[in-house]
Amino acid sequence: MANDAVAGSSLRAVAPTQPGASDDPVRGVLAAFTNDLVNGVDETLAAFLATEVESLAEIDAAMGGFAATARDCVLAGGKRVRPTFAYWGWRGLAGGDAPLPSVLPALAALELLHTFALVHDDVMDASDTRRGRPTAHRAAAARHRAAGHTGDPERYGEAVAVLIGDLCLVWADRLMAHATVPPARMLDVRRCYDQMRVETVAGQFLDVLGEHDAAHWSVDRALRVARYKTAGYTVQRPLLFGAALAGAEADTPLIAAYTRYGLAVGEAFQLRDDLLGVYGDPATTGKPAGDDLRTGKPTVLLTLARQLAGPAQRRALDRAGTVTEAREVARLADLVRETGAVARVERMIADRVTEAQAALDTAPIDGTARTALTGLATAATTRRA
Repeated sequence: MANDAVAGSSLRAVAPTQPGASDDPVRGVLAAFTNDLVNGVDETLAAFLATEVESLAEIDAAMGGFAATARDCVLAGGKRVRPTFAYWGWRGLAGGDAPLPSVLPALAALELLHTFALVHDDVMDASDTRRGRPTAHRAAAARHRAAGHTGDPERYGEAVAVLIGDLCLVWADRLMAHATVPPARMLDVRRCYDQMRVETVAGQFLDVLGEHDAAHWSVDRALRVARYKTAGYTVQRPLLFGAALAGAEADTPLIAAYTRYGLAVGEAFQLRDDLLGVYGDPATTGKPAGDDLRTGKPTVLLTLARQLAGPAQRRALDRAGTVTEAREVARLADLVRETGAVARVERMIADRVTEAQAALDTAPIDGTARTALTGLATAATTRRA
C-alpha cells in the first residue's frame, strides 16, 4: 500500500468531547478524547490489510483464505488500547497541532503486534474463545474437520495460528515503515519497539514457566510477569514509543514521568485482568470465566490467595489446574475471595492508579494529554472487559 493511502485517512484533529453513556469506562474515555483516533487506526488497518490479503491471494487461493483469517483476527474488535496510549505519548510532547497522519501507521502497527501476541497466547493457554469468537487455532481446527482433511485437526489449528501470529508480526513491521518521520528519529522509535517486543517475549516465557512451576511461584514473581507481559507492551512502552515518534530525548522529566505512569497503570491493568479472568462476565469479556483456575495459572490473585489461605483452604486451592466442572471452578472462585485476596488485589490496583496520577502531576506534557491520561488510568483499571 502506498504511503498516501495511509495518510489519506479522514481522521480529524482530536478534540475532547463529553463521553457518551457506556458500560465500559475505557470506551467512555476513548469516546471523550480519541474516538477519531480509533476510527483512524481501524481505517488504516483495513486499507493496509486489504492490499496485503490481495497480494497473498495471488500466491495460492488457499493463501488468500489464510490471509483473510489473519486480517479478521486484527479487525475483530478490541479497544485499540496500545495505539491510544502511544497516541497520547506522542501528543503529550507534539501538542494538538502536530499532523497525525504522519505517525498514524506506526500507531496502527501496535495493533498488529497485539494480534500476534494474542493469537500465540491463545495457543499457549489452549483458550477456546477470544472477543466472543472462537480463537484462531480452534477456528482453523473446525475448518480442518469440515473439509475432511487428514491428520490431527487440533495440531493443524495450532500450526495455522502460529503462522497467523507470525504474519501479523511481519505486517506490523511493514506498516510501521509507512510512517513519515525523519530517519534518525525512526531509529529511536525502532529501538523502543524492539525493546517492547523483547520484554513481551520475556514476560510470556515467565507466564508459561509459572504454569509449570506454580508451587515455587511468589507474588513478586507474578508481578514480574505482569510487568513484562502486560505493563510494558500495553502502557509503558507504547507511551515511550509515542514520545519517540515526537522526538523525545532520553533521560528527561517527560520520559521519567511516562515510565513511572506506564508501569503503574500497566500493572494495574494486568491485576484487573486477573480479577476478570476469575470473576468476569463472559458476555462482556468474550472469554470463559475461571480459565485461570482451570489452568492453575499463578497470577498475583491466585498466588496471594495461596499465601493468605489457611491449611484447609490451601489444600483446596491446590486443586486449581485440575478442576474442569463449572461448579468446581465457581467454588474455587468463592474460596479465593474468602481468603481476602480479591480485596488485596483491589487495593493494589487503587495504589497504582494513585501512583500513576502522581506521576502526571508534574509531567511536562500537553494539558489535554494530561487530562486524557488521567482518565485512562482509572478507566483501564476499572473496566469489565
